[in-house]
Amino acid sequence: MVDSENATSRPYRSTLREEQARQTRQRILASAFEVFSAKGYTGASLADIAAGAGVSVESVKVHGPKRALLLGAFELAFAGSTGEESLSERPEVAAIMGIEDTGEFLTAMVGMIAEANARTSGLWAAFLAAAAEDTHVGEVLASLLDRRHADYRRLVDLLASRGAVDARAASDDDLQALADVLSFLMSPEGHQQLVQQSGWTYERYRDWLIATVKATVASPTPVTRSPDSATAPAATTDR
Repeated sequence: MVDSENATSRPYRSTLREEQARQTRQRILASAFEVFSAKGYTGASLADIAAGAGVSVESVKVHGPKRALLLGAFELAFAGSTGEESLSERPEVAAIMGIEDTGEFLTAMVGMIAEANARTSGLWAAFLAAAAEDTHVGEVLASLLDRRHADYRRLVDLLASRGAVDARAASDDDLQALADVLSFLMSPEGHQQLVQQSGWTYERYRDWLIATVKATVASPTPVTRSPDSATAPAATTDR
C-alpha cells in the first residue's frame, strides 16, 4: 500500500528543492554581476563569485563557465530573468505592451530600457572588453545582439500595427532601418557616452532618450538608395 503521507510530501519536497535551486542561481548571478562590473571579465574569478554568493566554487561551476555567468548576469540585471525568449515575453515588458496610447507606451518602454541601461552599464563594458579578447564570449555577445535586433524589429512591427508608423508608405527596408536606428539610440553605449563620459544626469539622459525615440518614430527617415541600386536611365544616341 502506498503511504499517502509520503506520496503527498514528495511533490512538496521537489518544489522546495526547485525553489532553493532557483534562489541559489539568483544569488550566484547577482554576485557575478557585482564581480564582473567591478573587476572585469578577466579579473573576475569563480572564487570571487562564490564568495559573494555565499556558496562553494563547485556550486558556481554547476551554473556554467564564466561566459555563461556573464550572459546570465547581464540578462538578469537588464530584464529581470534569464533565457533566450523575446523581451516582449518578459512580464514587465508584456505589461507595458498592454498600454494602448502610443505616447504613454513609448514613455514606459523607453523609460524601462533607459533604467536597464543605467543598471547594466558597468557590466556591459566588461562584456564588450571580454568579447574582444575571448572568441567564445564574442559568440555569446553576437547571439545577444542578434536577439536585440530582433526585439527592435518586433517593436517597429508593433508600432506599425498600431498605426504609429505608416507601414503602407514604408517599405520593409524602411521598417528595418527604423528598427536599426532605435536599437542604436537605446543601446547601452549611448548611456555610457552621455552619462559616464559627458556627465549627463540619468534624468537628462532618460528624458532625452524618450523625446528622441518619439520624434524618430513620428518621422522616420526613409532608406536612401545608393546610385548603384537605382535603375539607370536608358542610354540615348545622337542621330
